Amino acid sequence: MKKILLLLSLVGCEALPRSSDEVQRAAQEKLSKQATQEVGMPAIVNFQEKRMLKMILELRDTNIATTTYIIDMNGKLHKLCSSVGYGFPYATQYTNPQREGGGGQAGYFTLPQADPNGLFSPSGADGTWVMCLNPKTKKVVPVYMEPRVIVSPYELM
Repeated sequence: MKKILLLLSLVGCEALPRSSDEVQRAAQEKLSKQATQEVGMPAIVNFQEKRMLKMILELRDTNIATTTYIIDMNGKLHKLCSSVGYGFPYATQYTNPQREGGGGQAGYFTLPQADPNGLFSPSGADGTWVMCLNPKTKKVVPVYMEPRVIVSPYELM
């Protein structure tokens, strides 16, 4: 009987937020819910932007021939190489950069996770990897560059 009363008393209890982040998250959720109830969602019927993003993702998944350019201080384009695909920001990671850790009384938290090469990639970097066609060997090789680039599926100049 005591176990049933204890269980019933625990069912009615709600856990109080433990940190200021949890308090803010709960308050923000309440405001977002109120805003959605009062304003509603946009009346989107064609989903054109979603269709365009789907097309971009599908085209990126093909072996598309591109041309990579750098831009000088005057805004003029200079062809860097014939390339394949659209390049990757240096900070792109092959695996999830974080993993769950902890448990128990401390609760769960995230820890950094190394890439398959054993290195911890930065969360942001200015460099770009581009798969350039080597004009001598005609083989595709990765080229790393720091300046801003434009990669296009056709020659721009």
